[in-house]
Amino acid sequence: MSELLLAAASLDVTPPPGHRLDGYSAREGLATGTADPLRATLIWLSTEGSPGVLWLSLDAIAAGTALTAELAAAAGAAAGIPPECVLVCASHTHSAPSGWTGQIHPVIPSLREPSLYEPLIAAVAATPLDRHPVRASWRSIEVIGVGTNRHHRDGPHDNTAGVLALRSAIDDTLRAVLLDFACHPTTYGPENLLYSADWPGATRTALAHLAAAGTRSEPVVGYLQGAAGDVSPRFTRQGRGAPEVERLGSLLAARVAEALTAPGLDLPSVAPTIHRATVSLKVRDLPTPAELAAVINTAEAGLHGSLDDPAHRIAQTRLDGARGQSLMAAARLPAALDLPISVARLGDVTWVHLPVELFATHGRQLQTESPHPITRVIGYTDGYFGYVVDPDAAHRGTYEALITYFDQPTTTQLLTAATALLTR
Repeated sequence: MSELLLAAASLDVTPPPGHRLDGYSAREGLATGTADPLRATLIWLSTEGSPGVLWLSLDAIAAGTALTAELAAAAGAAAGIPPECVLVCASHTHSAPSGWTGQIHPVIPSLREPSLYEPLIAAVAATPLDRHPVRASWRSIEVIGVGTNRHHRDGPHDNTAGVLALRSAIDDTLRAVLLDFACHPTTYGPENLLYSADWPGATRTALAHLAAAGTRSEPVVGYLQGAAGDVSPRFTRQGRGAPEVERLGSLLAARVAEALTAPGLDLPSVAPTIHRATVSLKVRDLPTPAELAAVINTAEAGLHGSLDDPAHRIAQTRLDGARGQSLMAAARLPAALDLPISVARLGDVTWVHLPVELFATHGRQLQTESPHPITRVIGYTDGYFGYVVDPDAAHRGTYEALITYFDQPTTTQLLTAATALLTR
């Protein structure tokens, strides 16, 4: 009989100050310090006869194509497995350095900085990954109050957290948790110049403390970002600073800790499998210069209210999107983009990973069309190709719709390819 083996590690990879932060086109200035650590978390599940899957989650706005390849090779070398078995996932915090991955979109020009990404890659490559036998179980739980649809408070949003618990097969100690949830980590705004993992980091810390109560060691907690393209704390946050980061993170951690106290679905002691595919998608045709100017003028006329007013934030992001669309038109965009998609499976639980910011309706569609009993939809994986918007956003010309690379027929092509990979 095979044994499921776990190796898990959490690395502090916070860079020094003096570098540009990513996530907001309106941000000015370089990082002045650290609010809380940025981490790279490795959770590797395998057996003696199979390399399994290694999830590497990084506190970053995204992991571009080059960084993904470098981190997959480094993690694969540390584990002694092919890089194809490594999934590189970004938390999408808006308070991490842009220099790790470089420019992810014409909206925010940036360059890769070797002084930042080389130490990150070296740290991952040098990580000891000693394996121990574990039992795997699955839970999900509803979480209210962290995020909502950011265009409509009562709009679509998967408010469940998926929880893969990994306990020692010897003494039943909780060794690691792989958690997924869908919500933008945007508690800190463009005025922030401190590195921060935002509320996902606070969730990891609080959950590790709660889960370790009465034991000798804290579990490693890995975080996967879900279909969060149109989900954020815009309507739930009560401030912009560290106290609010802690509040939101503690709220999610408490719910996950509650789920961990209840019986879960036991998963088989086999190595998870991974299947990959690449889909080539046409880049949409952009408006004419006159049309672009008209969109900007309309967006400028719509600004009203205070900075803390959600309606003002929606209007401001629409203006940002209009200006970003003009930057896209001025850039030399390729005719098509090749997107890697992946499906990892362990027993009844399947994770579909895509390198985009999916809307909540897309996540729901993939779950509905999946043949597997449990399907979790994860974005921001193995590259970054921007937003993928639903028909309503495309019709209304939201921020995300203005700067997406893809039109609606192409979006359908991506979802069809993901469903086909799930079915295979």
